[in-house]
Amino acid sequence: MDDAVREQAEREAEVAALFNALKHGSDAQVGAVMGPLMGENPAFREYGDQIAGVIAPVVNRVNELDEAEKRERLAELDPEAVADLEAEPDDEHPLPDLPNVEEYDEVRMRLAPNPNGPWHLGNARMPAVIGTYKQRYDGWMLCRFDDTDPETKRPDLDAYDAILDAIGYLGFEPDEVVRASDRMEHYYDRARELIDLDGAYTCSCEAETFRSLKADAEACPHRDKDTETVLEEFEAMVDGEYRSGEMVLRVRTDIEHKNPALRDWVAFRMVDTPHPREAASEYRAWPMLDFQSGIDDHAFDVSHIIRGIDLQDSAKRQRFVYDYFGWEYPEVVHWGKIQIDEYDVKMSTSTIKELVESGELDGWDDPRAPTLASVKRRGIRGQAVVDAIVELGTSTSDVDLAMSNVYAHNRELVDDDTDRAFLVRDSVSVPVSGGPDAGHPPVHPDHEDRGTRDIPVEGEVLVEEGDLPAEGERIWLKGYGPVRYDGETFEFTDESIDVVREEGVDVVHWVGSESVSVRMRTIDGDVTGQAEPGLADYDVDELVQFERVGFVRIDAHDEDETVVYYAHP
Repeated sequence: MDDAVREQAEREAEVAALFNALKHGSDAQVGAVMGPLMGENPAFREYGDQIAGVIAPVVNRVNELDEAEKRERLAELDPEAVADLEAEPDDEHPLPDLPNVEEYDEVRMRLAPNPNGPWHLGNARMPAVIGTYKQRYDGWMLCRFDDTDPETKRPDLDAYDAILDAIGYLGFEPDEVVRASDRMEHYYDRARELIDLDGAYTCSCEAETFRSLKADAEACPHRDKDTETVLEEFEAMVDGEYRSGEMVLRVRTDIEHKNPALRDWVAFRMVDTPHPREAASEYRAWPMLDFQSGIDDHAFDVSHIIRGIDLQDSAKRQRFVYDYFGWEYPEVVHWGKIQIDEYDVKMSTSTIKELVESGELDGWDDPRAPTLASVKRRGIRGQAVVDAIVELGTSTSDVDLAMSNVYAHNRELVDDDTDRAFLVRDSVSVPVSGGPDAGHPPVHPDHEDRGTRDIPVEGEVLVEEGDLPAEGERIWLKGYGPVRYDGETFEFTDESIDVVREEGVDVVHWVGSESVSVRMRTIDGDVTGQAEPGLADYDVDELVQFERVGFVRIDAHDEDETVVYYAHP
């Protein structure tokens, strides 16, 4: 990061931290500053792994000021921000109010995942936002698996449980869980009722033929069938008497509607491919998502729907069905797409599945995969993902989630409880003379009561090649003391810490001759190194911060090595 970018980041961070602290009447938080900073300054994103380190000391300085000093400093840096602060409502909710909640006895919302694979990070937005609204309004939340497409988006039998695990990882629990494929008879009954209301008709037009008619706002010849014939043909669909493409059931709308996408849309179609769930494998007449979802939203008394802006036509299609039945349509909030930085792998279920099946990824929890299983295995808390996503709001504009913001939130959650350790990569072994037999760095720099670690020296230490000083120069081995390099050996000099403060001697991490071999799995591939011996005492799933490297989760202790997953700096 060049000096100009660093200065801009420090300036923007100070304004944001001052505003955040004054608004909430408490200390500013790095995560709360990081989100808006990255969102409003695209130029910072390529430095995502460095920005948090720039922001943290700025936030600490701001938090040392009293309220009057903070307000005075903010007025100096950004007078308009002070005016905004005065006008800012006392609202602690990061999300906008849901529309018309006062008109409902209970806010009832639904997650509607397609179980065609485990969740990538983009999928987390749905439970993060809807779950947060549920908590805010003390509402009710359904998880409905929309699994009525056994062919194009074929369900993955393992995905049902994987998605429920992901929702739990994010900190939420649905009040009810259903599979749409278990509700086929309900959809058939509603279709029969719709036919009786003259709201649907069977159509055997070839797809291209109907497409041309629809484009010209012309009715197909089947539109005027009598109800009895339509019911008979629909029952034949239910009985599986037609092949794929031979017959559909259409909702009768306005064939001259200004939006061709809304003209007599398909409610049911024939699918020859059996559903992978045995309980649903006999069905051949399957509802389209707009019909199935609309019927279920009413059946479960959903009050508010949150869906992508690309699904605006879904609500319009479903309103035709609701009008036939005389139902009130739920409130709808549309949001834009979400993009996530940092990963080379495309955030797409089908793409990730192909890479896993080909062996290019080790699994859905490979650290290179932009999935919830991956970030969980890396030791990132689900709450950090939720906090970063919720800060993006529900704008209809496309939004970018910076993983550095997820990391900033996670750092706040785990830093205080996470012990420190040393990991040396690209190591150089150097003999040591004249010093103590062991080093004793603190377990945690902010908690003296946790004691110190014991790192035996036994005549030599390992340091990273880049930390090896020039001949005649000194370094400070953290927790051990100052040594001078004579070109072959580290000679202990027994000087005070003043050499670091006053003479700029570098403080470096190190390990002794007794060490643990480590394989660290990262987004960019595996990294090997040697860690201090105490690392072997940590349990699987525990977090450790490798000083000057970052947070890691202990994944496995093998006979030859310890495997850890890198979380973030």
